[in-house]
Amino acid sequence: MSEKPYVLFLLSDSLGETAEAVAKATIRQFNAEQVKIRKFGHIRYEAEIRTILDEAARTGGFVAYTLVQPHLREVMREEALRLSIRTVDIMGPMMQAFIDTYDDSPKRQPGLLHKMDEDYFRRVEAIEFAVRADDGRDPSCLLEAQIVLVGVSRTSKTPLSVFLAHKGYKVANLPLIPEVKLPKELFHIDSRKIIGLTMNEEQMLKIRNERLKTLGLPANAQYATRERIREELQYARSLAEKLGCTLLDVTDNAIEETANVILELLQQG
Repeated sequence: MSEKPYVLFLLSDSLGETAEAVAKATIRQFNAEQVKIRKFGHIRYEAEIRTILDEAARTGGFVAYTLVQPHLREVMREEALRLSIRTVDIMGPMMQAFIDTYDDSPKRQPGLLHKMDEDYFRRVEAIEFAVRADDGRDPSCLLEAQIVLVGVSRTSKTPLSVFLAHKGYKVANLPLIPEVKLPKELFHIDSRKIIGLTMNEEQMLKIRNERLKTLGLPANAQYATRERIREELQYARSLAEKLGCTLLDVTDNAIEETANVILELLQQG
């Protein structure tokens, strides 16, 4: 790949988050560290499209768009043809398939994905709950939570809680430390709601050593010794057996992968 960065232009008559999510997922499939994303949201006028496409033509990039207004979509097609720019219509084919299959007409209203409906407020409530219930700071949250994550340090409890909260689930997480007494609430909830998180010993050793470097702490701290990690992981396994809960190995797992497994387990329960 050349030193000159690739430029990807994203246009939307809403926030542009759908186009950005698709673009980032695509970029991850390539060795394309130098890709630069230019996002333009709330497109309302034809002149905006012409100006942006002129810039795209100069830089040699291509354009991906989520436009639902017919006149804007038409201008996009015309300008792309005039300037010989490759464009990707992210929503168009899906909308057309819906029209052809179900003989229905789209609302042509931008931003419906982010409409403030019941789901939106449910997610906001879940995120606020996740903050309040993070790291065991409010044990009473364990009784209210839909999902309870327990695990030793660096098993991604907090980011996993936030990810699930964005999907509308109330999640509490609790750190497992052999010397710290567990809250009594943990033993009064349905074990099917409890998910234990564990990790390969070598992977955890690596992660904790990196954590010590970030914090500027000495490399020989007990937190990152093999003996201590082995002790904590054994403690987590024993607790999972005692609670009768699922124990998930999150070694090398992306947050999304672990979250999907947890949601599948929740549905089965």
